[in-house]
Amino acid sequence: MNNISEIAKTLESILPGECRLAKVEFEGPDIAIYLKNISAFYEDENLIRKIAGTLRKRVIIRSDPSGLMAPDEALAKIKEIVPPEAGIAEIRFAPDFGEVFIESLKPGLVIGKGGATLKQIIFTTKWAPKILRTPTMPSDTIKGIRTASLKDADKRKKFLAALGKKISTPVTKSDWVKVTALGGFREVGRSCLLVQTPNNKVLIDCGINPETSEGSRAFPYLNAMNLALDELDAVIVTHAHLDHCGFVPYLFAYGFDGPVYCTPPTRDLMALLQFDYLDILAKGNANPPYQEKDIRKQLSHVVVREYEEVTDISPEVKLTFHNAGHILGSAMVHLHMGEGLHNLVYTGDIKYGFTKLFEPAHTCFPRLETLFMESTYGGRDDIMPSRQDTDRGLMEKIHQVIQNKGKVLIPVFSVGRSQEIMLVLEEYALTHGESFECPVYIDGMILEASAIHTAYPEYLKPSVQRRVLSNRSPFESKIFEVVKGDRKAIAEGDPAVILAPSGMMSGGLSVEYFKMMAEDPKNLIVFVGYQSSLSFGRRIQRGQKEIPTTDSDGRLTSVKVNMQVATVEGFSGHSDRNQLLSFAKNVKPSPERVFTMHGDENKADDLAHAISRMMRVESRAIMNLDAIRLK
Repeated sequence: MNNISEIAKTLESILPGECRLAKVEFEGPDIAIYLKNISAFYEDENLIRKIAGTLRKRVIIRSDPSGLMAPDEALAKIKEIVPPEAGIAEIRFAPDFGEVFIESLKPGLVIGKGGATLKQIIFTTKWAPKILRTPTMPSDTIKGIRTASLKDADKRKKFLAALGKKISTPVTKSDWVKVTALGGFREVGRSCLLVQTPNNKVLIDCGINPETSEGSRAFPYLNAMNLALDELDAVIVTHAHLDHCGFVPYLFAYGFDGPVYCTPPTRDLMALLQFDYLDILAKGNANPPYQEKDIRKQLSHVVVREYEEVTDISPEVKLTFHNAGHILGSAMVHLHMGEGLHNLVYTGDIKYGFTKLFEPAHTCFPRLETLFMESTYGGRDDIMPSRQDTDRGLMEKIHQVIQNKGKVLIPVFSVGRSQEIMLVLEEYALTHGESFECPVYIDGMILEASAIHTAYPEYLKPSVQRRVLSNRSPFESKIFEVVKGDRKAIAEGDPAVILAPSGMMSGGLSVEYFKMMAEDPKNLIVFVGYQSSLSFGRRIQRGQKEIPTTDSDGRLTSVKVNMQVATVEGFSGHSDRNQLLSFAKNVKPSPERVFTMHGDENKADDLAHAISRMMRVESRAIMNLDAIRLK
């Protein structure tokens, strides 16, 4: 069923006559069904499953616009229906979609037992409720994205209608699949893979290398695609770190006008980090590759999907996201191409081991022939200690420095490592009578990123999820103090722990604190995440005692490093060598070939050889610009 008239005929044969079908519309990969009597539809609880199964699409049920209650009246009715304990923060209407967005601290109370409250809202007002969780901490990012989605609703509706028509247009059957490595192969940074069939051109990730501004090394090899950007059918983003998503707005700046698929948390975190990237470039007087308007256009073209949701992204390509365990909303990409022509999994960044934040990476897929797998810690010596030893090691180092009246700087990625370290510190405080021996300062985007975590507790580990849902978020523990005043006073003041971005010290507040703290031997800098070979952090980690840098006026100067330098392995959101091999071994079904990526050259090679020996399958570390026929 590829056109609206065919779909409408099928629906008329399924729907009870009293539902009175008004119209059917494409809405991106979904089908929107408008009824004149929506109450009749919900009398049969199996009807929605029957329709979705027949159409093999996700369906959205709405009332015909002519039957919608006036917004002012509907607002009053919703407030009557929903119990006050739900903590409604805002109710906003989207007439273009016939939807009402209800933001609440306790969405379960808006939904009601068995969806009873939700149905009452639908039956009474005829508006289709969209329930959104209010973060327990204020988030400018979430507020901005939700406001913009309503403001641009008419443009988005047109975009989704055109996208839906394109996805449903029949094509001749493809007989080959090809991939081209455009970035992130035998290196870390600027991840990008082009997947092609005769009918489809899909980009998976499009990142930057944050550690260099040199064009040939900073951005993907998009010119090697040999096609115009407006020929791309879709872009898929695995997660929000800039080395995977930082170049996506560039596509919109230079001609791409299609969909970007990602999970809901990835959309929000991606916007946060991209806007910050432009801000950092502006402060450094560097020329940005795109502008804020391009990020906004990207956001208006995002189509979000949850884990395990199968979605048509073209007439012959189905996309499914699976948990990657790396950061909030991070996903592995499963693509099913043609009617069984080929299946590939692109892991993005994965964690197949214990963290306090997330469940380990998913390993079971319906079909799989080719696996693209990260190798950040794929070297034969990349074995991390147990998390118990890691946590204890960090706390012992902190305790020793604080006792000697020093301060501890922990450079962290705003998204992922910062929240993991916060949980470690908070757990230590809880086991020591809910106190901590010194202030723990949180600076920069860490607070905003943590707020976004509280809007999506379903993506967190059950133990953390329960705390957020019961209004006891660990990210709001009393041991944390948000930096509001003079940073110099903190850097030169009493003993303290300071969490500051960026994790690889590629600019940002961690560098600012480092410059103020580096000359005091009582102080300590602790690296808890990956430091790329080009990064400022790697130079400190290697023991360089004098590091060239620039002052606030842009003049060349240097920093003498007298402070203690330590690295605590085990906190990374990436899998170590053993975890990567365990992941490959446990993937079901077992792939026919494995390509390693996202790792320094020797690490990608080491892991590929180990997988080949262990699994007796073709396994190799391909290079940027390699083009390979998979089928």
